[in-house]
Amino acid sequence: MDRMIVPAVAASGETGVLLTDLYELTMLQAYHARGMNATAVFEFFVRALPPERNFLIAAGLAQVVEYLGNLRFEADELEWLARCGRFSPGFVDSLAGLRFTGDVDAMPEGTAFFTDEPILRIEAPLREAQLVESRVINLLHFQTLVASKAARVVLAAGGKHLVDFGLRRAHGAEAGLLSARAAWLAGFSGTATLEAARRFGIPAYGTMAHSYVQAHRDEAQAFDHFALAQSGEVHLLIDTYDTERAARTVVELAPGLAARGAPVRGVRIDSGDLAEHARRVRAILDAGGLRDTTIFASGNLDEHRIAALEAVRAPIDGYGVGTRMNTSSDAPYLDCAYKLQEYAGEPRRKRSEGKATWPGRKQVFRRYDTRGAIAADVVTIAQDGGAFGEPLLVPFMRGGEAIEPRLSLAEGRDHAARQLAKLPEPLRGLAPAAAFVPEIAPELRALATRLDATH
Repeated sequence: MDRMIVPAVAASGETGVLLTDLYELTMLQAYHARGMNATAVFEFFVRALPPERNFLIAAGLAQVVEYLGNLRFEADELEWLARCGRFSPGFVDSLAGLRFTGDVDAMPEGTAFFTDEPILRIEAPLREAQLVESRVINLLHFQTLVASKAARVVLAAGGKHLVDFGLRRAHGAEAGLLSARAAWLAGFSGTATLEAARRFGIPAYGTMAHSYVQAHRDEAQAFDHFALAQSGEVHLLIDTYDTERAARTVVELAPGLAARGAPVRGVRIDSGDLAEHARRVRAILDAGGLRDTTIFASGNLDEHRIAALEAVRAPIDGYGVGTRMNTSSDAPYLDCAYKLQEYAGEPRRKRSEGKATWPGRKQVFRRYDTRGAIAADVVTIAQDGGAFGEPLLVPFMRGGEAIEPRLSLAEGRDHAARQLAKLPEPLRGLAPAAAFVPEIAPELRALATRLDATH
């Protein structure tokens, strides 16, 4: 695949404060009317894993920190609120100077986590912590969803080259960009989406479309014209008509193209029986002296199809993965929540049937076995200290300001790779494993019992 590395620039996105649910503002107005704005603690967690997920990968924190750092009502937003007839003038005026002034503790992006484990904790004045609920969930949920799917693809591919192909069928522009980011975090080699490359510094890769071949008199002409127009290595799409015939055409053209400074480094197959086509194409390329020319496969791939190709040892060097990963097609949502755990210094607990929460501000501690694999997670009261193991939630914002230096996307990617390596072997497989259930510390259980007795 042709590769382009470009420098990262700041990740901007939809940061308008009205990108939220109406009830956030109706609650804020009611809080304002009663003067309720003491310190609140909210936590984001996942209640249950989808059937085909043995673990999840935390992602989206960078966008949350950026969103919180930029939180403010613009003049036109305040004017719209004043005109819509739902809000009092005094309440609308109170929003003009609103900024996020709180603290954020979170699991670093790329951390493997499980059910009932808070991956983010926000401590801030009530109206700040409440207002951001919808967008925080939106950002953490989507990238965590895609990163967790992408991690399964990475494990199935066994270290082979992986490129995100998902923009065209992603659910909107932001989804296309953030899914490319989440896939890179989880261990993909790069993306085909140029704006994701520009914005996040992800390597960009691409070949050609069938339309390019069809626009020419024949494949030989198409391959020749395309190769000579490139400034780097050449990769050709060979399944527009007859895959094996196209491979022979590549063999015929390759010496001349190399002599003119356009060596053919790879071919892509996008349809049919990928394993069988790859075997035949590999034989043709090898016989023609192109043993170093790689074979790249794409076409509705996911971790299961890649695992099947790897199981039969198909001679494929890399995979393009799009729709099924970028939409997390087998598990398109997570049962996640952002809930109030403490207000005005008092722990709070939701007891709704099937949706009860563990109260208070919490910490997740992780222990490892003698081989370095994850052995146990303990969820407990944050003040309990480190006796249970390694604390997973660490500071990212204090007083509304991001703590520097922030973890870069590349560092998060390295962290994710280490986390995948530390997963117990059963959890690394694609088949559902026995659930990894975190321990709830006795102190936390006791706190819940005390709260239940008072309500």
